[in-house]
Amino acid sequence: MKPMTLEQVPRLRRGFRLQFEPAQGCHVLLYPEGMIKLNDSAGAILGQVDGSHSVAEIIADLRGRFPDVPGIDEDILAFMEVAHAQFWIELH
Repeated sequence: MKPMTLEQVPRLRRGFRLQFEPAQGCHVLLYPEGMIKLNDSAGAILGQVDGSHSVAEIIADLRGRFPDVPGIDEDILAFMEVAHAQFWIELH
């Protein structure tokens, strides 16, 4: 697997859907075989993954929304790398 670049545009993998689940009190990632319960940070990141914004644009947006979080750039990249390795997202 090639390393992620800031210019790449992530999107949810086909068959995956992000939604807020009131019964769970959090965002979940639904897919044909089940559901992944996400923490608030993961939900905020995947909420930006729409197939039209680059990794750099997503980081910039979240950095603007959460300016007091130290190391947010690295945290977002680390999560996106895990999401890609788990085949939750595709990079284009």
